[in-house]
Amino acid sequence: METTPSLSPTPPPTPAPPPLMKKHSQSDLVSRLKTRKVLGVGGEDDDGEVHRSKISQVLGNESKYAVREPIGLRAWIFLSAVLFTLIALTALVFPSQLYEVVFEPSTTSISIRLYGGALLSISLILWNGVYTAEKAVMQWTLLTEASYCALQFLVTSVSLLELGSLSDGALWLLLGEVLLLLVSLLYHYQLGRRAKKI
Repeated sequence: METTPSLSPTPPPTPAPPPLMKKHSQSDLVSRLKTRKVLGVGGEDDDGEVHRSKISQVLGNESKYAVREPIGLRAWIFLSAVLFTLIALTALVFPSQLYEVVFEPSTTSISIRLYGGALLSISLILWNGVYTAEKAVMQWTLLTEASYCALQFLVTSVSLLELGSLSDGALWLLLGEVLLLLVSLLYHYQLGRRAKKI
């Protein structure tokens, strides 16, 4: 038996689906503005911030919390942390040598070691200030350093007046404390200023 090929007609090609049409309401500028107004985005809030989406409005704008740091702030906090750490370790390990630099050697080493422990605690706060991104933490770090320097300047000055002597080491210590105090207060002031909007 011989089979004959069947000649079946090929189906006609199916027409291509029509291209997807955009809704005119989404592309219509007036409609988008109305939608944004209903959502409450696009306008200024109480702080003058313009939110581009409801999510940024609810969660907050992260760039608002970015701190514009004064030049050299991180280097200053790092230098202060190193200085406080070195003086603290010197006071803990070699208390008599540290005291002899400023005063006469008539004190016990335990008071100098306590001083070293307090300085080491302050240096830990300063080390935290080196790595933080929060403006409030940096301000409190600088304020801690400034208040320490002011108090030490007062205590050292009164002690030197009671002793009636002023050595070169004591003079350098007082000048260093004034310098640390002024620079820390300057950076604290600069961080506290509000940034100007352009």
